[in-house]
Amino acid sequence: MARVLIVDDEAIITMQLGEKISSMGHKVVGRASSGEDAIAKAHATKPDIVLMDIVMPGKTNGIAAAKVIHKELDIPVIFITSYADDKIIAEVKQVNPYGYIVKPFNELELKATIELALFRKENETSEPGKRGHQKGQVPYKAGDESGDTTEPDASFALESRTVLLNNFYQGLILVLYTPPQTNEAIYKMSIEYGLTNGHHIFFAYHQSRIPKYFNKEIQTGAIILHRLKQGELDRVIPALETHRAASRETGKPLRWQILMDFSHSEDLVQISAIKEYILKMMPEGSLVSGIIALNIEQLSREQIESVSAGITKVIVSTGDETSVSIANHSFPLESLSIVPQAVIEEIVRKSLEPLVLSILNRPLSGYDIVHEIHSRHNVLIPQSRIYTILYELERQGILEVKTSGKSKLYVPTERGAHYIRQKVNEFKYTFQHIFGGVALEGESIRSAK
Repeated sequence: MARVLIVDDEAIITMQLGEKISSMGHKVVGRASSGEDAIAKAHATKPDIVLMDIVMPGKTNGIAAAKVIHKELDIPVIFITSYADDKIIAEVKQVNPYGYIVKPFNELELKATIELALFRKENETSEPGKRGHQKGQVPYKAGDESGDTTEPDASFALESRTVLLNNFYQGLILVLYTPPQTNEAIYKMSIEYGLTNGHHIFFAYHQSRIPKYFNKEIQTGAIILHRLKQGELDRVIPALETHRAASRETGKPLRWQILMDFSHSEDLVQISAIKEYILKMMPEGSLVSGIIALNIEQLSREQIESVSAGITKVIVSTGDETSVSIANHSFPLESLSIVPQAVIEEIVRKSLEPLVLSILNRPLSGYDIVHEIHSRHNVLIPQSRIYTILYELERQGILEVKTSGKSKLYVPTERGAHYIRQKVNEFKYTFQHIFGGVALEGESIRSAK
């Protein structure tokens, strides 16, 4: 089994690659969406092989990233790209790649290229004079009685951990980060959550790839975009006021989700004013939530304390897949739990049917469900396993199939909706019963009403 790092700025491509890699018996140890992120993830995860796109956002393209990864880590790189012109291929040759696949690719081609790359790498490292001299290793020296090397002991391998945040999308959250980390994944998940729950979304940003994922929702007005330009932060509050006034005329209370990406803003006075305005929209019982992201690379401790005043949920982003939650004394610490990612994966895979049922609150395709599970839990499930469950539920009359374009969407029948609610509740009660018997001293699990 090989450990694979996937680098591509298209979420659908990384999903497809991840699923195919897992079905081959390999393990996806990380995903990156830019050259800079790829280099950082390669250093952090030490994969056996990297699948690399070429054209991506940022200052470092896939070829440049591959050159750094090969030089510093000696990790094989396979390019998977839509580009095959002579100029690109000439540049690719300079980094000595282990494979070159042109999109659209097929699974057999991908599998064969990976196996050949791994075989080539194994032969290279087993050649006389090269064993023990790979980058990052110290060869055994004569006279070293201990025989100690820098080869890591498997028993001391770091365990992947997952932070569980209850009620993550409730209230106002401050995300603090430094480049090259980004907040694209957090915003995308937040918007998907908001759309699922009927929120009215106001997204203010300088530069973002997020809008291209939600063209339909932007056209229908479910998502309101506001471009932030240098020196024009004072226009944010009037824009919010205008849209709030328009929503009042409908006579329907809206659940607002306000997302602010101040990645390129340095006007802390205006940022603080916008924060205070949002906080005033959030009295007890109001339907407002939101995220404010701030690049803290050039900020002092006093400035960070000033902008975070009044916000009880603070997330420090150290990577696309690593975040640390910091909460002040008014935020219940019980809402933060840390568990091994392996436990999440085991439970998700063993609880697929109730998990699928809990997601079926709107028409979905099998691919949508795979994507939803991956977004929520960072676990990839083969589509075949999902469709097995969907076919059985359809056979039982729990689901019916509707066609939307070329997609088959699964929708609960009237009887199925009642069945799904009952099964999901039974699942929750069972877990409460099981863990209620093993709760630690001072802990309890509240019964569902």
